[in-house]
Amino acid sequence: MNAHDIGYAKLFSHARMVRDLLVGFVREDWVNGLDFSTLEKVNQVYVTDDFRKRLDDLVWKIRWHGMGLWLYIYLILEPQSTVDDVMALRNDLYLKLFYQDLRQSGKIPVGQKFPPVVSIVLYNGKSPWTAAMDIADLIETFPPSLEVYCPRMRYMLVDEHRYQIDGLKSMQNVVAALFRLEKSRTLADIRQVVQELDVWLQTPEQRDLRRAFANWLGRILLPRLSKQNPAIPEFIPEMNDLKEVHTMLAETVEEWTREWKLEGLKEGRQDGAAAMLLKLLHRKFGQIAESVSMRVTGADQEIIESCGEKVLFANSLEEVFEGTPKMPNSN
Repeated sequence: MNAHDIGYAKLFSHARMVRDLLVGFVREDWVNGLDFSTLEKVNQVYVTDDFRKRLDDLVWKIRWHGMGLWLYIYLILEPQSTVDDVMALRNDLYLKLFYQDLRQSGKIPVGQKFPPVVSIVLYNGKSPWTAAMDIADLIETFPPSLEVYCPRMRYMLVDEHRYQIDGLKSMQNVVAALFRLEKSRTLADIRQVVQELDVWLQTPEQRDLRRAFANWLGRILLPRLSKQNPAIPEFIPEMNDLKEVHTMLAETVEEWTREWKLEGLKEGRQDGAAAMLLKLLHRKFGQIAESVSMRVTGADQEIIESCGEKVLFANSLEEVFEGTPKMPNSN
């Protein structure tokens, strides 16, 4: 389990994250009947066939309104960065071991039926998810008379990259905020999400979730982005609250702006900023075509500064110049 996965596990150890995941990203009728005041984390202790404890997964239980029946939510939070073609088989194994643990621990006595369980796989890989969603889909076609013997066990997929930024922004939802942070391309984007989380998580009972977000940002997201972003320092101080993160980002942006201004004073404001942008483009994308160079040196100050911020997170030259006059054809 890598640092990114551990960070997700800590975040989804909070009831607010599970509630917002179900309300915002599970569009099924049964969610409307859940009593979220009864959300309770379950500590499972069973092992898989390789004797590895499944402590990196999370299990929550919740009741339906007006009913004594518990529903279990099994979160498979590794999270998957690549498509696992046998996820349906793994899910089937995990749930059967979970049921076995319920029986062996005495939580489900002999003669009592097992509770329903919904498995949710959180996926943040870039490749489209192509794996079978039900174990039955992994089994060869068989005569209809054998259908009764075919196992069925299905999981639900939450694919972060299927959600567009505009849709996520419209949701006052902490899981949507997490997905936006993962998709952020500028320091301004990150600051905006942190500011919203700071407002949403004001109550005393949300203090631990605030700390979890601050730790995830400081220990995982920002250090990862610093490898692509020369404006983010490689060393991120330990931060335990969202206000500390927001202050650090504000100071980073202020320092970055000061560097732009200093460079501009040295060589003339616009020429200096253009020279700095060209240096960044070369550092990130290698040799820059002459047409791109001409475009930068011919741009006005506002466009240069806008592109300078975007280059920090852009994956291509097209992303850097998005929203500016059409980029000339170049390599």
